[in-house]
This record gives sequence, C-alpha cells and structure tokens, in this order.
Amino acid sequence: MAVTDTESPEMRRALAPGGTLDALPDDFDVLGARYSGKVRENFTRGGERLILVTDRVSAFDVVLGTIPFKGQVLNGLARFWFDATAAIFPNHMLGVPDPQAMRAVECTPIPVEFVVRGYLTGVSDTSIARAYERGERTFCGHALPDGLRRHEKLPHNLLTPSTKAPKGEHDISVSRDWLVERGLIDRERYDALERRCLALFEAGQKIAAERGLILVDTKYELGVRPDGEIVLIDEIHTPDSSRYWYADSYAQAMARGEDPRSLDKEYLRRWLVSQGFRGEGRPPVLPDEVRAEAARRYIEVHELITGRRFEPDTEPPVARLRRNLGLPPR
Repeated sequence: MAVTDTESPEMRRALAPGGTLDALPDDFDVLGARYSGKVRENFTRGGERLILVTDRVSAFDVVLGTIPFKGQVLNGLARFWFDATAAIFPNHMLGVPDPQAMRAVECTPIPVEFVVRGYLTGVSDTSIARAYERGERTFCGHALPDGLRRHEKLPHNLLTPSTKAPKGEHDISVSRDWLVERGLIDRERYDALERRCLALFEAGQKIAAERGLILVDTKYELGVRPDGEIVLIDEIHTPDSSRYWYADSYAQAMARGEDPRSLDKEYLRRWLVSQGFRGEGRPPVLPDEVRAEAARRYIEVHELITGRRFEPDTEPPVARLRRNLGLPPR
C-alpha cells in the first residue's frame, strides 16, 4: 500500500493528532530570534537563518490546518530546485539538517513578491483570470489581448508583482510603476530582476516539461545577502508557490472547456471555493479525505520533479527535529 493511500499506516499516523508539524514548543527559541510565517518558523542567529517548514497549509492568505508530509515535500523540492538553478539565480541555502529544516544565509528581504505567470488562470480575487473575466485588459501594467480563454497560454510570460502583506492581510497585485512610485524598489533594479526572474521561470518550465508537467505560474521571493548580492530566498517551484498541470491532458481539457488536471494547492483552493470560502470569514474545517488528497498531490509533484520515490520520515516531527537540531529531548 502506497503512503498516499488514506488507509496506509503512514498516512493514518500523519492524519492523527501530533502526526503533522504545526506549532513548535517555546524551547525551540534557543535556536535564535523567532519569526513565524504562515507556513515557516524562522530562527535567526549569527548571520544565519534556520527555516523549519511546518505542515501548515494556507490559501487566500489564511492558515487552514495541516497537510500530511507537506513540510518534507516543500523542503525537499526547495533543495532540489535551489541546486538545479543555482547557476541561473543564486540562493540562500547552506544546508539541510532535517527533512523539514534548511540552514540559510540571513538576507534582507526585498518587500515585493515576484509573481511570474504563463497562463490565464487562477481562482482568487487577485488572479489574472478573475481580472480578465471582470473585463480588465491591463494587468499589473501589462496589456492583454481580447479573446483569451481561461487557462489559455499567455502570449508571453509576465512578471506581475504583488505586495508582501503582513500576516493576516491580503497581498495585492500591482505594477512596476506602482512599486517605484512608492519607493519599494527602484526602476533599474526592478528591470534587472524582471529579466532574471523570467529566465529562471523559463528554465523551470523546461525542466517541468521534461517531467511531463506544465509550470503554469510561480512566486519568487528575493533578498539581499550581506555581501550585497540579490539571491532567491524562502522556496522555489514548490506546490505552495507554483501551479503545475499535467502536460499530456492539457489540450483535451481546453477542448472540453474543463479545468486542467492540477498537482498543486489549486485543488485545495477549488475545494474551499466550492464551500463558499474565498478568504473572508471563518474557513471550513479540512476533512481528512481532503487533507490526504492534497498530500497525494504534493507527493506526486515531488516524485515527478525529482525522479525519486518519496520516502517520508514518519517519526514524530517535533522529536525528530529536537534530535537533528541538537536540542535536548522532552
């Protein structure tokens, strides 16, 4: 029985209380000054950052619960992509001491999310597809032609930046001019980073295509190292930050007017929309079958991209992290 089967021993343990990594005990604060994001717990000390990737899942900028093995998938894929693309765009990674932890250079974040889109898709209110359906023909400063269909490939890949909203608030899609006018980035730096992000996305699309996948869109976060070099931080081309479709069924789905088969967090977003939730009000509780199906999709992306079978570490995550990070057991 595969780990992705809902009734497998590994999945049942992960779905049970304590089987996923959600909150971390206070004694982890000895690792450094803590900053808690929606998914990651960050500890900074002595010019380094230790990033613990939890199993928390967010959609529409709201934390919803946990997905089994999600942190291991995200950390493993970030490691794979950081290694694969370091020659195109350097990154902050120093090492991986645990399946859910990464050591990195402490960087000063650039206060912009660099979102690259290759297709007219998305279900959130800030998505390019929703804007197009509202009749908008300029998105983040880019002119869009009439006659595009939902999920259709854009004439060319677009950098469509967004703000980095504080936790609990919503990001908004903006233009280069909007960012420059507010002093968040200067025009020359933006233009240089746009070229580099588009080149990185094209490289990601090529690698994904070799694995039978379409890399539809993604989000890059960038930071400045102490030596002044701008590098990738956080994660890259994971199912949290990116959208993936199966390449072999995309044309048929478009011909039938259906949503392409996806392998990413879009499954969860669509389930939430079917429950009437788009980020406002109280989110619905995730049933175990939805959590398990989301886990299956995350794991499949990991296996397709890396070319290796996903072998989860099923030890209770807090105990495992304590050992691998040198903390005393409790």
